[in-house]
Amino acid sequence: MSARVVVASIHDVSPFTRESVTGILAGLGRIGVRRVSLLVVPDHHRRGNITGDPEFGVWLRDVVAAGHEAVLHGYYHQRERQPDESARTRFFTRFYTAGEGEFFDIGYDAARALLTRGREELAQCAGKAPEGFIAPAWLLSAEGEAAARDTGFGYTTRLKSVSGLEAGSVHHSQSLCWSVRSGWRRAVSLGWNRSLFQALRPNPLLRISIHPPDIAHLAVWRQIQHLAASALEDRESVAYRDFVNRRTGCG
Repeated sequence: MSARVVVASIHDVSPFTRESVTGILAGLGRIGVRRVSLLVVPDHHRRGNITGDPEFGVWLRDVVAAGHEAVLHGYYHQRERQPDESARTRFFTRFYTAGEGEFFDIGYDAARALLTRGREELAQCAGKAPEGFIAPAWLLSAEGEAAARDTGFGYTTRLKSVSGLEAGSVHHSQSLCWSVRSGWRRAVSLGWNRSLFQALRPNPLLRISIHPPDIAHLAVWRQIQHLAASALEDRESVAYRDFVNRRTGCG
């Protein structure tokens, strides 16, 4: 593996986002991104499990066979509001992530149950068990991380790092990520990611995190493609699985 890599990931992959994800994969493929980590939600907002959609299963097995990676991404991708939440909790679970921080403050037993179920269902759907677990919005409690390790996941990521759970390794690199829920968020995202890309040039690992709605916003999608193409000038395209396994000598 090259000493300098770029990991492109697509979040919130489910039967309800498959069309957008297919378009994103095609666009990335045209500029040379050959390995993508697909963050799959087993029961996206409780609207139907992936195991009950045969067409999605065929599609997912095909993209995995083509070299992409399926990663478990929460289970419902939703967090129910709790009574007497602190201001910090309300900020992260309502403003920052619009109620989707499912693993933000989850306990060990609840996390272990969801992780076990999700791992089995994703293995059934994708044809192989996922090696990685990434919490929605990268919000993962310490007990949730312990449960992921004990469930057999090899790695997880947060906004600013990638962690090998078996080896206890931590690789620091903040992910590029866009917020498109409003005009001001899109404008801030474009400026922020332009600056962050430049700041991360010396870093061996560059991460580009994409969400299905990104492709519907032309300026955002153009910037994603431009930055990915620029990264490939001196970086190898790999999935998270490849990066972690090779860094720990397992691949």
